[in-house]
Amino acid sequence: MTKVSIAQGKLKGNQHPDHQSFLGIPFAAAPVGLSRFCPAGDAAPWKGMLNAQQFAASALQTEHMIPGFAATGLCDEDCLYLNVYTPSADNGTRPVMVWIHGGSFTHGSGSEPLYNGGHLAKRNDVIVVTIHYRLGALGFACFGEESYTWGASPNNALLDQIAALGWVRDNIAYFGGNPDNVTVFGESAGADIVACLLAMPKAKGLFHKAIMQSGAGQATAMESAVDIGEKMLSDMFCKAEDHDAITALSGDQILAASGELRFEPVCHDGSLPLHPDIANAEGLSRDIPLLIGTNRDEEKLFNVIPDRPLIDDGDLLNIISSLLSITRGEALDLVDGFRESRNSHNLPHSNTDLLDAIQTVTGPRLAADQFALNHCSYQPNTFVYLFNWESPARRGEFGACHAVEMPFVFGSLDAPFQDRFAGKGPEAEALSGHMMDAWSEFARTGSPGHPGIGDWPSFNSKNRSTMIFDRSCGAAPDPFGNERGLIEIHR
Repeated sequence: MTKVSIAQGKLKGNQHPDHQSFLGIPFAAAPVGLSRFCPAGDAAPWKGMLNAQQFAASALQTEHMIPGFAATGLCDEDCLYLNVYTPSADNGTRPVMVWIHGGSFTHGSGSEPLYNGGHLAKRNDVIVVTIHYRLGALGFACFGEESYTWGASPNNALLDQIAALGWVRDNIAYFGGNPDNVTVFGESAGADIVACLLAMPKAKGLFHKAIMQSGAGQATAMESAVDIGEKMLSDMFCKAEDHDAITALSGDQILAASGELRFEPVCHDGSLPLHPDIANAEGLSRDIPLLIGTNRDEEKLFNVIPDRPLIDDGDLLNIISSLLSITRGEALDLVDGFRESRNSHNLPHSNTDLLDAIQTVTGPRLAADQFALNHCSYQPNTFVYLFNWESPARRGEFGACHAVEMPFVFGSLDAPFQDRFAGKGPEAEALSGHMMDAWSEFARTGSPGHPGIGDWPSFNSKNRSTMIFDRSCGAAPDPFGNERGLIEIHR
């Protein structure tokens, strides 16, 4: 057991053999009752000793369809807590890495075993902070001007993250961290949120580097968000101005009414004035070094679950022509080009494999590539990676799919389900070490190269240098650039 005194009060954490953890620390007031759908207030100080030896509640959410990628334990509206992993709560000035979990803006938790920050802390002498934030409608619902009179706000989940970063600024020195060297990193929806934070004036100065894994910024227009919010309220027989009625709803009622609706960050003058892509293109985060990348077969995770039927040649051409709004003849040229490319790389190239590849390049790969291109025009410390390690699950059907890199980044290959999903053994452990070292070195210095993987040149429009993470690692110029070119021709 170890004890720390912070601005809010005293707390006791866990003493592990080679690091310390402080769990379930409140970083903001509970967003419940009259505060539902409003920005969270400051966390209250406490008297006596706070027990920070167990995780607190995660955000209210429904059960996730994929084991190992969902919150465990209690889920509740009272969810604004964070966890700190440190080599030692001393007078050190270690780099700080703040993790923002993914989960489609509706699922997940900073307390998932997958995100145990102790491995990074002890291996790389860094501090890892994982946070909870409001999800789904409770985090992103927008009801328009009628709700502003009682304090409602769009983007409360983003404001939760800014509150957590403010807590880090004010308190992380007590745990041996440097508040002037903070890196935010996230995956999938978490990476989209990092892109939003890069665009938010209220986040300015709260972090100094950014890592985006398999996400490149996502936000909806205010008008669309209000339509979705009003539909949810209508289904619960409420109106935006009915604060008492909205407060009286149960959390389960809100989950049920929002289940089929899409909630995500909202472009809003008071919190997110510009879409993250536009803000990035205009250089609003030019002072922030960036590490960004994707997995080679991102879309396989979504296409394999649930089981899907085989796709014949005609179906494939129909899907591709509809996806890209091109003729069947153009779709045939594109499919032939991808088949040749995948064959030359000794990768599976059935019709389903080709669909996965085309959707991956069209979606996450090009989005990350464009984000990096825009960012590097202002910031020379821009680095890109491609993760090629294949999941052993379902006899390799997932390939190097979405989310498979996370246990390598956290050194959590021993977390539940990860031996089946990510793999195990000496090669997996070696790759995990390389990625942990790269992420931590970037957090420390702004440059992710290290002896284990060699030089990692920065990315620019001429070299498109990309670090490949696989059984062997190394930088390559524009990997799979021919596929990117095929998509760009046909878009």
